[in-house]
Amino acid sequence: MDITIQSTFLPHTDPEASLAFYRDTLGFDVLNDVGYGGKRWITVGRTDTPGTSLVLYPPDADPGITEDESATIAEMMAKGTFASIILATKDLDATFEQLQAGDTEVVQEPTDQPYGIRDCALRDPAGNMVRIQELR
Repeated sequence: MDITIQSTFLPHTDPEASLAFYRDTLGFDVLNDVGYGGKRWITVGRTDTPGTSLVLYPPDADPGITEDESATIAEMMAKGTFASIILATKDLDATFEQLQAGDTEVVQEPTDQPYGIRDCALRDPAGNMVRIQELR
Protein backbone atom coordinates (compact mmCIF):
# COMPACT_ATOMS: atom_id res chain seq x y z
CA MET A 1 0.00 0.00 0.00
CA ASP A 2 1.02 3.58 -0.62
CA ILE A 3 -0.80 5.67 2.00
CA THR A 4 0.21 9.12 3.23
CA ILE A 5 -1.29 11.69 5.56
CA GLN A 6 -3.12 14.36 3.57
CA SER A 7 -4.76 16.45 6.29
CA THR A 8 -5.45 16.37 9.97
CA PHE A 9 -7.97 18.49 11.84
CA LEU A 10 -7.72 20.58 15.01
CA PRO A 11 -10.65 22.54 16.40
CA HIS A 12 -10.50 26.28 16.92
CA THR A 13 -12.62 28.59 19.03
CA ASP A 14 -11.34 31.83 17.54
CA PRO A 15 -10.25 31.70 13.89
CA GLU A 16 -8.21 34.91 14.08
CA ALA A 17 -6.31 33.80 17.20
CA SER A 18 -5.67 30.36 15.68
CA LEU A 19 -4.57 31.92 12.41
CA ALA A 20 -2.14 34.20 14.26
CA PHE A 21 -0.74 31.27 16.22
CA TYR A 22 -0.24 28.82 13.35
CA ARG A 23 0.77 31.43 10.76
CA ASP A 24 2.61 34.10 12.73
CA THR A 25 3.96 32.18 15.71
CA LEU A 26 4.68 28.76 14.16
CA GLY A 27 5.37 30.02 10.65
CA PHE A 28 2.91 27.92 8.66
CA ASP A 29 1.56 29.18 5.35
CA VAL A 30 -2.17 29.69 4.87
CA LEU A 31 -3.17 27.27 2.13
CA ASN A 32 -6.91 27.88 2.26
CA ASP A 33 -9.35 29.98 4.28
CA VAL A 34 -13.00 29.16 3.75
CA GLY A 35 -16.00 30.75 5.41
CA TYR A 36 -19.47 29.26 5.37
CA GLY A 37 -22.48 29.94 7.54
CA GLY A 38 -20.55 32.30 9.80
CA LYS A 39 -17.84 29.71 10.48
CA ARG A 40 -14.28 29.35 9.14
CA TRP A 41 -12.09 26.46 8.09
CA ILE A 42 -8.44 27.47 7.80
CA THR A 43 -5.92 25.14 6.19
CA VAL A 44 -2.27 25.70 7.06
CA GLY A 45 0.88 23.89 6.04
CA ARG A 46 4.23 24.45 4.43
CA THR A 47 4.38 25.36 0.76
CA ASP A 48 7.80 23.68 0.64
CA THR A 49 6.23 20.44 1.95
CA PRO A 50 3.18 20.02 -0.25
CA GLY A 51 0.62 17.32 0.38
CA THR A 52 0.36 17.58 4.17
CA SER A 53 -1.82 20.13 5.90
CA LEU A 54 -3.60 21.02 9.10
CA VAL A 55 -7.23 22.13 8.95
CA LEU A 56 -8.38 24.38 11.79
CA TYR A 57 -12.12 23.92 12.03
CA PRO A 58 -15.07 25.07 14.14
CA PRO A 59 -15.90 22.10 16.40
CA ASP A 60 -19.62 22.87 16.36
CA ALA A 61 -19.88 22.82 12.55
CA ASP A 62 -21.21 19.24 12.40
CA PRO A 63 -25.01 19.47 12.46
CA GLY A 64 -25.16 16.08 14.19
CA ILE A 65 -23.48 17.33 17.37
CA THR A 66 -25.92 17.78 20.22
CA GLU A 67 -25.79 20.66 22.70
CA ASP A 68 -24.50 18.27 25.37
CA GLU A 69 -21.77 16.99 23.06
CA SER A 70 -20.83 20.55 22.11
CA ALA A 71 -20.56 21.47 25.79
CA THR A 72 -18.37 18.42 26.47
CA ILE A 73 -16.10 19.30 23.55
CA ALA A 74 -15.80 22.90 24.78
CA GLU A 75 -14.97 21.68 28.29
CA MET A 76 -12.33 19.25 27.01
CA MET A 77 -10.81 21.90 24.74
CA ALA A 78 -10.54 24.31 27.68
CA LYS A 79 -8.62 21.64 29.63
CA GLY A 80 -6.44 20.75 26.62
CA THR A 81 -7.68 17.16 26.50
CA PHE A 82 -9.73 17.15 23.29
CA ALA A 83 -7.14 17.32 20.51
CA SER A 84 -3.39 17.39 20.02
CA ILE A 85 -0.73 17.43 17.35
CA ILE A 86 2.96 16.57 17.29
CA LEU A 87 5.22 18.76 15.18
CA ALA A 88 8.97 18.44 14.58
CA THR A 89 11.97 20.73 14.27
CA LYS A 90 15.70 20.30 13.72
CA ASP A 91 16.65 22.64 16.60
CA LEU A 92 14.19 22.35 19.49
CA ASP A 93 16.01 24.76 21.78
CA ALA A 94 16.13 27.55 19.18
CA THR A 95 12.47 26.96 18.28
CA PHE A 96 11.45 27.00 21.93
CA GLU A 97 13.39 30.24 22.51
CA GLN A 98 11.49 31.89 19.66
CA LEU A 99 8.16 30.62 21.01
CA GLN A 100 8.93 31.96 24.49
CA ALA A 101 9.49 35.43 23.02
CA GLY A 102 5.76 35.59 22.23
CA ASP A 103 2.60 34.97 24.21
CA THR A 104 2.72 31.20 23.80
CA GLU A 105 1.32 29.15 26.68
CA VAL A 106 4.16 26.80 27.59
CA VAL A 107 3.16 23.49 29.16
CA GLN A 108 6.60 21.85 29.21
CA GLU A 109 10.06 23.19 28.43
CA PRO A 110 12.38 21.11 26.21
CA THR A 111 12.89 17.80 27.98
CA ASP A 112 14.68 14.54 27.23
CA GLN A 113 11.88 12.00 27.57
CA PRO A 114 12.59 8.52 28.98
CA TYR A 115 11.29 6.99 25.75
CA GLY A 116 14.09 8.57 23.72
CA ILE A 117 12.54 11.77 22.38
CA ARG A 118 13.43 15.35 23.22
CA ASP A 119 10.36 17.59 23.07
CA CYS A 120 8.43 20.50 24.51
CA ALA A 121 4.72 21.18 24.85
CA LEU A 122 2.49 24.21 24.48
CA ARG A 123 -1.15 25.01 23.94
CA ASP A 124 -2.69 26.82 21.01
CA PRO A 125 -5.36 29.50 21.52
CA ALA A 126 -8.15 26.87 21.49
CA GLY A 127 -6.43 24.80 24.16
CA ASN A 128 -5.14 22.06 21.84
CA MET A 129 -1.92 20.43 23.00
CA VAL A 130 0.96 21.09 20.61
CA ARG A 131 4.09 19.03 21.19
CA ILE A 132 7.24 19.77 19.24
CA GLN A 133 9.84 17.04 18.93
CA GLU A 134 13.43 17.43 17.90
CA LEU A 135 14.29 15.58 14.69
CA ARG A 136 17.22 13.24 14.90
